[in-house]
Amino acid sequence: MNRVKQRSLLLAGLLAAGVGGGCEGFLDTVPQGSLDELTLLSRDGVEATLIGAYRMLGGFPDSWPSAPSNWLYSNITSDDAYKGSEPNDQPEANEIELYNWSGGGAHNYLNTKWEAVYEGVRRANATLSLLARVMEEKPGEISEADARSIRGEALFLRAHFHFEAWRFWGSIPYYTEEDTDYYKPNEGTDAIALILQDLDEAISLLQPMARGTGADKGRVNQWTAKAYKGRVLVYAGRYAEALPVLTDVVTNGPYRLQENFYQVWSAMGEYQNGPETILAYQAAVNAGDPNGAPSNSGERLNFPHSGSPFGCCGFNQPSQNLVNFFKVDANGLPLALSVGDLEPLDATAAWNADNDNFTAAKTDPVDPRLDWTVGRDGVPYKDWGLHSSTEGWVRDISNGGYYNGKKHVHEHASGSQSTVGWNNAHLNGMNFHIFRYADLLLLLAEAEVEAGSLENARQIVNQIRERAGKAAQGCGLPSNPDRAAKLLAVYPHCANDSRIAVPIDDPSIKWATYRIGLYTTPWTDKEFARSAVRYERRLELAMEGQRFFD
Repeated sequence: MNRVKQRSLLLAGLLAAGVGGGCEGFLDTVPQGSLDELTLLSRDGVEATLIGAYRMLGGFPDSWPSAPSNWLYSNITSDDAYKGSEPNDQPEANEIELYNWSGGGAHNYLNTKWEAVYEGVRRANATLSLLARVMEEKPGEISEADARSIRGEALFLRAHFHFEAWRFWGSIPYYTEEDTDYYKPNEGTDAIALILQDLDEAISLLQPMARGTGADKGRVNQWTAKAYKGRVLVYAGRYAEALPVLTDVVTNGPYRLQENFYQVWSAMGEYQNGPETILAYQAAVNAGDPNGAPSNSGERLNFPHSGSPFGCCGFNQPSQNLVNFFKVDANGLPLALSVGDLEPLDATAAWNADNDNFTAAKTDPVDPRLDWTVGRDGVPYKDWGLHSSTEGWVRDISNGGYYNGKKHVHEHASGSQSTVGWNNAHLNGMNFHIFRYADLLLLLAEAEVEAGSLENARQIVNQIRERAGKAAQGCGLPSNPDRAAKLLAVYPHCANDSRIAVPIDDPSIKWATYRIGLYTTPWTDKEFARSAVRYERRLELAMEGQRFFD
């Protein structure tokens, strides 16, 4: 409930009760403080305000322009995806995709993103201000240890939201809890220095393990802040400074890669908040909100269309360029590198010459991450049945191509689907990774390349590739009889095989030739090493909202 509505309801209740002996007496009463102050000046109030700041990691409810994935700004503006759907649906997204950012349509979306990140900043600052008041006015209400952690968490969140704004706009105003004038200039502000200052203080305040670990798995800790500091330094091009920070996290921190790539983007409870999670929006469904909040509603447009089990809406469709990019050579290495092409946007390159629907009938060997990232015809779509662009899974092939995104889609077996809200089939409780360990490893590899430590970078990239070869899409036999029948009509051997993930050489796989290899030759050329790391980032992080910023 917003403040205005809260205060209006309070005023209505007081008037109805005849407080103050009549209107004149009531209006003459000296104000005792805002409702926020009266109700939140406690430990519970501070904690609730902090949780409100965490909530903005997911953007505004039901708001794709503020989605944590940034799919509008980083997928469809890059070579990863098309806007998809139909030309006339969400025309603002057309303007974003076409770089017509000075138009009013694009501004509608960009303004929403701006509002969301600065709402996050406001909530983090509100936590800091309220914490200071409680500590001063109610000594003992919050222990010193908890107060340090609360302050550290709020500072981290403030840094994150400002960093998100910096990635978008570069020149931004920076707000702290001390600010009273909100018409601050953006020019002349060293936002990166202020972000790093907040992160350094957060590191000094937070503990290696988060408060309430176990019950509150989404909370940040000291390692979260250290990892994020390394991320900021790489984005700022300060590789030499980033190197020891990221190395410390890898050597001494709690993070590691999930066992296989499937587990990274899964709604199965046992894989949520796994060892790869550094920072994620903690989505949930069936939590009491009639509209399905706080689900991953920012992704709700991005599910296969009406012919699929999801009913809508066909946006954020993977591009032909992205699908082609997963092709590999005889050694299982990216074909784009092996044919000597270092410009992935070159439409005439050998690896990118295919414009046909890349169906299960294609025999080109591919990286197994393709079918964890892209829904393509004739290939099982997790455990929902066979993807089919010709049976309505794609809304308009002429506008967005043949494919659908896949990472953000829950498994039917996960039970993570909302039971309420408009078209509840595309609301789920899968946590959305804002920053994960594989991303950090590749940032470290990037810093190693720039430092000239090419062999260190090669080992890191091989670590990512080795994990990528652990599992591929399996039969995933649906529980729905109709969808199961369609799958079995094509792949009868899948009877009774509900496995979603299988080894990449499993005999059940009839829809792809999966191949992935390691870089076995030492890297001696810096330009090649740089390209190999960047290519690996695209393969690993495709459709996760990183591509444009990379």
